[in-house]
Amino acid sequence: MQVVTIKKRTIIRQTAILLLCGAAGWYLKGKLSPQVPMMGMGGGDPYVLVQGIEKQDISPKKNFIGHVEAINSVDLRPQVTGYVEKVLFQEGSLVKEGDILFVIEQKRYLATLELREAELASAKANLVKTERDYKRQKSLSSQNYASKATLDTSESNFLQAKAAVKQAEANLELAKIDMGYTEIKAPFTGYIGKALVTEGNYVNASTQTLARIVQTDPIRVAFSVTDKDILDMRAKNKMVAQGKDSPITSELILPNGKRLVNHLKSRFTNNEIDTTTATIAIYTEYSNEENWLIPGAYVQVLLGDKESKLATLIPQAAVAQDEHGNYVMVVNKDSIAEQRRVVLGDVMGDKQIVKSGLNDDDKVIIQGLQKVRTGQKVKADLVTPTEGK
Repeated sequence: MQVVTIKKRTIIRQTAILLLCGAAGWYLKGKLSPQVPMMGMGGGDPYVLVQGIEKQDISPKKNFIGHVEAINSVDLRPQVTGYVEKVLFQEGSLVKEGDILFVIEQKRYLATLELREAELASAKANLVKTERDYKRQKSLSSQNYASKATLDTSESNFLQAKAAVKQAEANLELAKIDMGYTEIKAPFTGYIGKALVTEGNYVNASTQTLARIVQTDPIRVAFSVTDKDILDMRAKNKMVAQGKDSPITSELILPNGKRLVNHLKSRFTNNEIDTTTATIAIYTEYSNEENWLIPGAYVQVLLGDKESKLATLIPQAAVAQDEHGNYVMVVNKDSIAEQRRVVLGDVMGDKQIVKSGLNDDDKVIIQGLQKVRTGQKVKADLVTPTEGK
């Protein structure tokens, strides 16, 4: 019996300890767990965060990806055959229009030029002789002192001599052209690349590239825009046609983050929309005196308005969409949620421009939007724009 009594006491003691541990656990859980506001569904009014409307003077910009292109580029090819006598440029340097870059075997072409000059002189001398003979035979024939056959022969010789002079003049002109081709000059100012042939190499006319030049100032940036964008631009361009300054500003952002402003010189638009992408290409020309823009590089193109305008901004998180379009939820002075249909403008960072649909004193829901319905009472805390970011 004594043993039974000890077992009963042990069981009672262990049960009491378990109950005390359980009570302590529930107590600590209540103390340590955060007090989360009830979110509706039978637990009270939904809890949301709201933010007021922001008004800012802005100049909206649209971002496009542009490709830098050289307006002019050329592969230098020889127009005459011969040995390269001189290479007169430093690879990778800026060459000016008219600079002599290569010289090809001038002595041979100079000799040909002098030969053609001598042939022309001989042809002219023969022309003088045959013309004099023709005039003499013509005079004698009129007095019946020369036969008709003799006159015809002298006339034929005279005409052949005239043709020979023209042929010699043409040959001389070709020799001058070939002589000029022995000096390969830069057709425009630009940067020249690697010399693909060196002195002493034999080159054939028009069969190989000697070097390549690309023009870098001015330079072109090409990018594509949508049909809506191009129509907006053309509407603004009408102001230019009326004698007003262009309302469009242009800014470039380079791969290293450097920004180039006020470099735009001109632009033109392609003549048709690409049906596969529904976009149209725009080609803009920029001054590039400091050589920041390199042909082949990709840059960001920012197009915007010169004049700023007052705009309504809200966080992007406040915007929702359904089958009827875009909307936001606002909380009125009675803490009732209301749906507002809005017309949206451009996006600026984490902000959304709203063109219409909101009042200046509206408070839009930026957190908890999915838990509220139109006409529902909510519990709202107001945050400032800085806190809401």
